[in-house]
Amino acid sequence: MESWQSPRLPRVPGTPVPLALYDTASETVKVSLPGETARMYVCGITPYDATHLGHAATMLIFDLVNRVWRDNGHDVVYAQNVTDVDEPLLERAERDGEDWIVLAMRETALFREDMEALRILPPAHYIGAVESMPEITELIGGLIEAGAGYTVEDGTGDVYFPVTASAEFGYESNYDRATMLEYFAERGGDPKREGKRDPLDALLWRGRREGEPYWPSAMGEGRPGWHIECAAIALTYLGETIDVQGGGSDLIFPHHEFSAAHAEVATGKRPFAGHYVHGGMIGWQGAKMSKSKGNLVFVSRLRADGHDPAAIRLGLLSGHYREDREWTPAILEAAEARLATWRAAAARPSGPSGEALVAELRARLADDLDAPGALAVVDAWAAAEGTDASAPDLVAGAVDALLGVGLR
Repeated sequence: MESWQSPRLPRVPGTPVPLALYDTASETVKVSLPGETARMYVCGITPYDATHLGHAATMLIFDLVNRVWRDNGHDVVYAQNVTDVDEPLLERAERDGEDWIVLAMRETALFREDMEALRILPPAHYIGAVESMPEITELIGGLIEAGAGYTVEDGTGDVYFPVTASAEFGYESNYDRATMLEYFAERGGDPKREGKRDPLDALLWRGRREGEPYWPSAMGEGRPGWHIECAAIALTYLGETIDVQGGGSDLIFPHHEFSAAHAEVATGKRPFAGHYVHGGMIGWQGAKMSKSKGNLVFVSRLRADGHDPAAIRLGLLSGHYREDREWTPAILEAAEARLATWRAAAARPSGPSGEALVAELRARLADDLDAPGALAVVDAWAAAEGTDASAPDLVAGAVDALLGVGLR
């Protein structure tokens, strides 16, 4: 599957600052210490509708991680999936009388356009579930051989992962069993499924059903569960352990708990990720923005209405990534005014010290991606006068490279 075109990434002079990030598993902010190559996996879209601001906010988190790592001299290998076969996609296609493949292709193409417009650095590996069936079925087969998969004895051919296969199950989310069961039921799980050994056991392979797409496998014809898809893609393209597994806070459980457990049981290595990083939810009109609620603000709609993608980006960066926050027209208006001010300041013949701004900008982003603090640093620079003739060029390059906002 094709990714999108990468924006230019200027080099920033001066001394980079190592990135410290909040890790959900340890519940602490700790320094990310990748080797020469940093490896990151971010869960992508299920393409049954257009990109909304919740998606965009999540992708921006890991775009900042990518940019700060690169500023620190790391090569970054970043993989992202597309869940291009799953219940929500099939249900939407049936509702609209549309071919599910066509629907997935169209919405994935629109997502790529939105990401390119927002100047998100593209993943090196942008991989769909459908194209990953050989890797997914091989991984499931290996788990079954290791005693970490069983078939429900009801003739459906459904295969499940027993939570008992992972001795440390629950370490990533830190949730108690009652909370796990609640979220499992709300977020695509099937705790009341008869025939399972434990209500929390997660689907690895869904046996063929009438009217549904299916693929051949050693388990019989069918299609994969959600969590195993991400585990297989990450293991294939990034290796047995990675530096960051990322997504929205709604993926903490069950998705990231299970995808990490699948990978760890398959490889015998733990933890799967050095950091489990999760972003807060974006709200609209008092509720979390979600496709199921229909309370969505689409990136493509804002773009079509003439809003500069750089302003959309700044609006989303104005709140800390770990906080649940509301999107309002006032946020976009403030972001547009901020963008105009910054661009006017970058067009001046001189300004306050550019080196000082770059150092402060790096420090703020290195502190658990303090984007609001980083924006305030640039605000202060733009509002002040100075005689440094090199400052406008230096600041424009740093804002471009580290925040992804083009000022020229």
